[in-house]
Amino acid sequence: MNEIDRLSEFLQRLTPLSRSCLLSELERLELCGIDMPGSAEVQARLRAEFRKDGSTQARATSPSRYFFAPLELLLIDGAPEHANAGRISRNTLTPIWEWICRDLLPTMARDYIKAINDQVTANNPKEVQKIASSFQTKVIKVLENTLASVESAEFARGKLAQYTASRTAFDDVRKMQHVLRAGDALPKFNGKLPEKIAKFDDGQVAQITAQLDAFRKSHPEALPYALALVARRLKTSWQLVHLATKAAASKAAADVAAAPYACVVPMVLDRLDDKRLALRVALRHNRVLVARDLLAEIYDTEYALKVRIDGIEASEWGVRLQQLMDAIAALVSAEVSRFPSNVGHILGSRRLRSHDTLGGKLSYLAWKGRDAVQDGAAAFRKLIGQT
Repeated sequence: MNEIDRLSEFLQRLTPLSRSCLLSELERLELCGIDMPGSAEVQARLRAEFRKDGSTQARATSPSRYFFAPLELLLIDGAPEHANAGRISRNTLTPIWEWICRDLLPTMARDYIKAINDQVTANNPKEVQKIASSFQTKVIKVLENTLASVESAEFARGKLAQYTASRTAFDDVRKMQHVLRAGDALPKFNGKLPEKIAKFDDGQVAQITAQLDAFRKSHPEALPYALALVARRLKTSWQLVHLATKAAASKAAADVAAAPYACVVPMVLDRLDDKRLALRVALRHNRVLVARDLLAEIYDTEYALKVRIDGIEASEWGVRLQQLMDAIAALVSAEVSRFPSNVGHILGSRRLRSHDTLGGKLSYLAWKGRDAVQDGAAAFRKLIGQT
């Protein structure tokens, strides 16, 4: 028996759920930059089984898809190993589902799967929704008890670790709990947002802030997910920073950190880290044009953060930003170094840093001038108030 036959025999001994979980885990490791010998062959076989469309991203099976439906707008592809506040990795859903079915609520999960499959066969979408909602409520209640103490939470973490090595999977369980507990509040909030926010100007910022204020009063735990829904509507993710800077006393990092929605700054840094991971994958697969576009977005985000938050370099945000940019610079340097020095590389082009152009520098001076006037006016109002 050759290696391919032994591999096929091994895979067939696993349950379909375990094979699906294995595929998600192998894809996660690949996206994290971990090379697994023979992984490509295994992934190809498993994708042929589970993804008839050839997709390289995990898609839940019917019963789990209905259960995870409230998370859909918050899911991200890839395998981020950082916090990613307000968003959940799609690749963790399969191991979480297996953990629910095998360890958390095995009997109820079997009943749920059978009931869902019966109603799907009967083409009864309303009953499917009702069954899914009921099971979500049961899972929430069990999670509340499971995560109530440090000991039980650590036991659950250990069980989940049997299905994935992801460092963020258990955090995604907590996120799932928050989203399901919020019920229809998030869909209602999402429905009130503009379809697209092409220009996140003062008027739009004020309108969105008012909606967030109302949402936060009723569902404080779900605020990061509401912010993630706002981010989906923006032209560029770094514009989230406006929610913090517009409400701050000044553009100084300390004042921005004291603003009501200062949490958006680490959220923007999370998205910058996502782009770093995507850049690494693009370079590994020689997708230079994709890498070029990602790098332009990365440089724009770095520039926006430094322009709109004075003194960010000396803050915790600035330290993380610099670490990310150093890692990105190393990726770019390694790619460019593969070519002779007399051969220009698209990733080394100054045009990717649009702010280094004359127009970019003039915009920078205009922003700084406007900020100086606004900060001066704010300080004057504060002085009058004190006297």
